[in-house]
Amino acid sequence: MKKEDVIKQITTPLDAGAYPLPPYRFYNREYLNIVYKTDMESLRKIVPEPLEVTTPYVKFEIMKMPDVSGLGSYTECGQIIPVELNGEQGEYLHSMYVDSFPAIASGREISGYPKKLGKPNLYVDSDVLVGTLDYGTLRVATATMGYKHFPMSQAEALAEITKPTFMLKKIPGYNGAPLVCQLVRTEITDVEIKGAWMGPARLELFAHVLAPMKDLPVLEIVSASHIVTELSLSGASVVYDYLEEE
Repeated sequence: MKKEDVIKQITTPLDAGAYPLPPYRFYNREYLNIVYKTDMESLRKIVPEPLEVTTPYVKFEIMKMPDVSGLGSYTECGQIIPVELNGEQGEYLHSMYVDSFPAIASGREISGYPKKLGKPNLYVDSDVLVGTLDYGTLRVATATMGYKHFPMSQAEALAEITKPTFMLKKIPGYNGAPLVCQLVRTEITDVEIKGAWMGPARLELFAHVLAPMKDLPVLEIVSASHIVTELSLSGASVVYDYLEEE
């Protein structure tokens, strides 16, 4: 392969790339979001500057994505923290556990999503929406929500899922020193809300050394939503470069 052709390739292996080029379109993307109150000091320890923690809240989120252009079908689960940067309200993506290698590879390499391999699941059990996360063979989280108890307005649903999101993109060099260390920003675009509901919910987290969700303990459930959408993701942009810090 010619040198100029090597540069044109998106990812390795060169003859069978790990993922296709974005943008990716998500059809019938289904959310279970549970916002809960946690320990403020625990949040301050893990949210990187210059982001500022604004409330003692965490959003536990499971997303079932059965139809994604280029990436197929997969499910994600993670913890998201409300933050502020230069007066803009947004969310910091703290952790994401995903059951698809192409989704993990593309998310980490292109945009810096904090994705690891896990086994999230979202399904209806009788009259309850259930979300679970396993890491290996061990249960990390179990979430339950009453199924479609109360309608949620389009405006409320949009506000729930369209906040700007911030992520830490960190890539080491061969000597172990950071080659890339950036805070990046992205957001959801071209959203169509196909259904949205609220209801009572419970969330239980279990201690795990490599999936430490319980380090942000559940003190009180604040709200829960179940949203079905069609949407796209914008490309990431750098908002702060740690290696260029004055």
